[in-house]
Amino acid sequence: MGRPPTKPIRLKNGFYIEVRNKGANSGIKIHRDSEEKMLRAAREFLKSKDVVILGEVKDGKMLTEKRKLTKGEVI
Repeated sequence: MGRPPTKPIRLKNGFYIEVRNKGANSGIKIHRDSEEKMLRAAREFLKSKDVVILGEVKDGKMLTEKRKLTKGEVI
């Protein structure tokens, strides 16, 4: 058995959303280069999944706060 990874995870610069199955505690992070593309993907996934907008990442740091989207919310 090998040793566990010790390097911290670094996110690429861009915009992130987290997509989860309805009622789940964890999901997957999806990266987009622009805010417009990220919002378009969020709208598409919102039809069948729970979506959390994580916001913009620059140099490994989150610049905005995350917020959860609801089905009736206009993006």
